Amino acid sequence: MNDRATHSSRFGAWLDHHGYSIVASLGRLLRKPWATLLTIGVMAVALALPLGLWVVLGNMARLGGEVRESREIAVFLKQDVGAAPARALADALRARGDVAHVELVTPAQALEQLRARPDLAEAIDALGADAAQAALPSVLRVTPRGDELLLADSLKTLPEAERVQHDAVWRKRLDAWLRFGGRAVLVLAALLGLGALLVVGNTVRLDIQSRREEIGVLQLLGASDGFVRRPFLYLGAWYGLAAGALALAVLTAAWLALRQPLADLSAEYGSSFALRGLDPLPAACVLVGAGLLGWLGAGLVTGHYLRQTRPTET
Repeated sequence: MNDRATHSSRFGAWLDHHGYSIVASLGRLLRKPWATLLTIGVMAVALALPLGLWVVLGNMARLGGEVRESREIAVFLKQDVGAAPARALADALRARGDVAHVELVTPAQALEQLRARPDLAEAIDALGADAAQAALPSVLRVTPRGDELLLADSLKTLPEAERVQHDAVWRKRLDAWLRFGGRAVLVLAALLGLGALLVVGNTVRLDIQSRREEIGVLQLLGASDGFVRRPFLYLGAWYGLAAGALALAVLTAAWLALRQPLADLSAEYGSSFALRGLDPLPAACVLVGAGLLGWLGAGLVTGHYLRQTRPTET
């Protein structure tokens, strides 16, 4: 019974010290606001840069996914190919096994699509509808069923085809740039994360130096390293959490500033693409990761300095 009561009291004291360390470390941050803001600001910049690049790459990958989903091959027919031969060619292509879908866009339909754009409607009216329609060829939009490169090459051999437009090369280049960008984000995140780790470590080291005598007294009284280290660990965690929150605030402000201009730009090109920020789950992971980063930096420094300040046995 006594052992159980002793164990319960020790556990209660352990919890009490954790609560005290959390509150006390936060109080130390608030007592020196300017120095705290400087440290948090440096860490926030180190976190915001790779996060911002990661968000940009995520939006680029989403845009690239939309492009990859559009696997259409545009076959521009010669001017002398009339409506009946164009329909016959479309029917012949639909019968092929490597073709999933064929859509015929006549000059009249293409003219209506162009007229729907405000920047081209006046030019079409000035040119004249008949003249504009006569200058437009019939177009076959072919959706491949299998290998689109082989299909594009075979479509180029059609005698009715004037030009075949296919964006596979552009998509491959985009994928290569996205892979390079993802690797660059990892390298940049590692370097700047190390910088944030060093910032926290140096800040905690200065705090340890100012409390060296207090730490020495605690060690002489038999306090364990965990007891002495705990307030500094929470101090580092507070730095990390605050820096992560500030980095997210900076990214949110940038997203709000760029969202509408990008939406307007996309609308000019007939696209509904919209800039997407961090979802709640990744944002929460950023906060947790930043807190752990601060905790780790404080733990590395306190472990080193506590070994130096530990009293030697005689």
